[in-house]
Amino acid sequence: MTEATPNQAVTAYLALGSNIEDREAYLLQAIDRLHGHPHITVTAISGIYETEPVGYVDQSAFLNMVIEITTDLPAQELLTVMLAIEQQLGRTRDIRWGPRTIDLDMLMYGEEQIMTPDLIIPHPRMQERAFVLVPLSEVLSGRKQAAFEHINAQLMKLDGKEGITLWKKAQ
Repeated sequence: MTEATPNQAVTAYLALGSNIEDREAYLLQAIDRLHGHPHITVTAISGIYETEPVGYVDQSAFLNMVIEITTDLPAQELLTVMLAIEQQLGRTRDIRWGPRTIDLDMLMYGEEQIMTPDLIIPHPRMQERAFVLVPLSEVLSGRKQAAFEHINAQLMKLDGKEGITLWKKAQ
């Protein structure tokens, strides 16, 4: 389980979600803050999808999307940046899977497999969540063929895809 060495760029995939107030604004602010970090470049953005909540269902619908980034930060430092952005944008963790201004999840970090108490890569529930796989498939299309085919195969097995609606196309 090695990570990027200094100055070695790694491609990572992040899922974003929001279901409080101006959902789209929170997604865009998170992307701007990630891209504004000196060690992170946003290289691809999916469309924005509206989805019903999973787990705790007594809440508003989510807007979800996936972005591709390149970074020379080790995975743990990238996670620290992501958590800081969530906090800056008012994220609270009162209810598991509850309402949130912004949720940032690291799905993949290069080809790494990481298992620490606060970070598991690839994301352990990614394969079960159509609201992650649909935008991830969109970002991977034409970029990483093997990963795209694997994600699409997983997506074909999942129920619940009909609950995911394209809300806004990628810019």
